[in-house]
Amino acid sequence: MLFGNLIFYLFVAITVLSAGVVVFSNKLTYAVFALLFTFFGVAGLYVFLEADFLAAVQLLIYVGGVLVLLLFGVMLTNKITDVRISQGSMNRVIGGLIALGIFGILAYVAVTTVWNSSGGRSISETVNTIGILLMTKWLLPFEVASVLLLAALIGAAMLARRPRSRRESS
Repeated sequence: MLFGNLIFYLFVAITVLSAGVVVFSNKLTYAVFALLFTFFGVAGLYVFLEADFLAAVQLLIYVGGVLVLLLFGVMLTNKITDVRISQGSMNRVIGGLIALGIFGILAYVAVTTVWNSSGGRSISETVNTIGILLMTKWLLPFEVASVLLLAALIGAAMLARRPRSRRESS
């Protein structure tokens, strides 16, 4: 039991520290690589919650898709020099107070809520239930979300490939 607790706290530390690096890093490349460890830490925490399906989805979608896309985006646009990106922070005190307020509310809710457990369902029952719900009750919202994401992807590609007009180049 002690070894399991030690590994759990190791995953918590990896997740929190790497998320801090993501937030406070001045270099975009370092932030993206720290995000990798954050995603792995969250997947590990899902395993401890016995949500193996969510851990696998976390690894496949976020680490395998989103993070690789971010890495390629950073690496391919790293040599752009004519774009100025402002990274100055404004209103740190107000932002910190709002963050502390939200943390306080979340901590209060987490401490005062009575958490019910599902009674120990097996992994195959959980995945089977998710599959049945996704293909019956939630099929239409799932398909609408996929069409909206496809439209956003096509729109982003069109905006990125739009040729410059004569006025923009001079």
